[in-house]
Amino acid sequence: MFSIDVDNEIQLQLFQMHHAQDLYQLVNQNRLHLREWLPWVDSMTSVQQYHSIIPMWLKQFADNQGMNTGIRYKGKLIGCIGFHQIDWANRQTSIGYYLAEGFQGKGIMTRACQALINHAFHDLKLHRIEIRCGEKNIKSRAIPQRLGFTEEGKIRGAEQLYGNYHDLIIYGLLSDEWRVKG
Repeated sequence: MFSIDVDNEIQLQLFQMHHAQDLYQLVNQNRLHLREWLPWVDSMTSVQQYHSIIPMWLKQFADNQGMNTGIRYKGKLIGCIGFHQIDWANRQTSIGYYLAEGFQGKGIMTRACQALINHAFHDLKLHRIEIRCGEKNIKSRAIPQRLGFTEEGKIRGAEQLYGNYHDLIIYGLLSDEWRVKG
């Protein structure tokens, strides 16, 4: 099974079918926190839905088109991070992530992003990584800012969150701008 050991506390682990219950519990226990910025949260209402989604994620990984990993902190599933879709023609991808509310402010997501960026640029030989964050999602925006991404612009009304549209800020990082961190 694919995994990345970030450090002695954090591991990124490719989701497998036996993770469905833990993944559902992570979302369910953090539902109010996550739904502020993630449009899909209300639609995830059962473990069985993950039994349908995880095989799609595994196929995406097997086809080298992206990946979804769990963030494990001291063995406990506390978040998710991954590549949405890999555009091999242009050697680029985007990173998406979320973290359980009780684990924010510990540098966990920054370290997880560093590891995924290192994997993208050094192992996959990608050229560009993008992160999109809600304009008002200050905690999420701090991560690409901290990691040296360039703020490239705003997409107005780009995402609908429960009946309201909000703007997304685009951050980009090129491989020659990145130095191995962590």
